[in-house]
Amino acid sequence: MIRGQSKSQPTWRDVKAKLESFDRTALLSLVHDLYVADKDNQTFLHARLGLGEDVLKPYRQTIARWLWPDVIRNQDASGAKARQAISHYKKAVGEPTGLAELMVFYCEQAAGFCGDIGYQEESYFSSLVRMFEQALTTVNRLPANTRHALLARLDRVRNISPQVRVWRRRRHGLPPCEVHIVPGPSILRPLIPTSPSDINIHAALPKAHTCI
Repeated sequence: MIRGQSKSQPTWRDVKAKLESFDRTALLSLVHDLYVADKDNQTFLHARLGLGEDVLKPYRQTIARWLWPDVIRNQDASGAKARQAISHYKKAVGEPTGLAELMVFYCEQAAGFCGDIGYQEESYFSSLVRMFEQALTTVNRLPANTRHALLARLDRVRNISPQVRVWRRRRHGLPPCEVHIVPGPSILRPLIPTSPSDINIHAALPKAHTCI
């Protein structure tokens, strides 16, 4: 008996080899089919090709949906799905200013939702802390004329929710390149507190460690 040969999963090399035999009409037809098959493909192509007045709009809409859901309609929240929108933009375009804008918007939406309904789910809040750190790192790499407005928005995040207290390093004498997650006086636990009310966030750039 002849055993069937097992074939590995196709890779980009296999796809590329097939595409090299396509003419212009066939390639356009394939791209069209991909375009109409999935909304995410449309968003990707619009962003990559710079089509539309605001290429960031669909990414903002996705972030807002998953970070500030309609609780009346029993919509759920998901930091992971909101982060995925940022990842998709990074793959489609990855333009630094647009990436920083989406990260800052993420922080605004997450902190706003926490303050609006007193949301205290641990993974959601931890995701906000991580995104705040990443946003600061990204924003501070931008030119000064773009950086200042985004930093001001991040600074306002600390005032959106009483459970999210983000303080500038310079006011606390912290080193200029670290993010400190400091457990509050009510707990003495390592690494991750149990709720947002248990921690103060001292946010800066880009390295992070936890103080016990």
